[in-house]
Amino acid sequence: MTCLLVQNKFECRVSSVLNKNNRLYGKKHMFDNCPETCWNSEAGSPQWIVIDFEQECSLSSFEIEFQGGFVGKDCHVEVGDKETELLEPFYPEDKNTVQRFNLEQPKRAKTFKFVFNESTDFFGRIIIYKLSLYS
Repeated sequence: MTCLLVQNKFECRVSSVLNKNNRLYGKKHMFDNCPETCWNSEAGSPQWIVIDFEQECSLSSFEIEFQGGFVGKDCHVEVGDKETELLEPFYPEDKNTVQRFNLEQPKRAKTFKFVFNESTDFFGRIIIYKLSLYS
């Protein structure tokens, strides 16, 4: 099992950042391995994260660490760029521990989009401390 984000160049986009304060709540905090920092979205649904790899990769599983009370609900992964190949649902628990999700079959693509159609937060905010993708 190889961490795709360590082995491959990628760019990340997110739906929003709380108060547009990238320094405190930006997307980079999902990948800095610091338990004190996180990506914090604005209010509203849906929220999403897009990972664009430079080269096509095979994704078999991923891990997300949410903050309890700000966890995605009605979630899925979209595989592919312009023509979405697959929508695969995943079901996080409302807790702040690392949660692992395995895809039914490994998927090859350059782009993976994680969509959170709802949140356990009344205002629709999502808070993520860690996101890791594995081949």
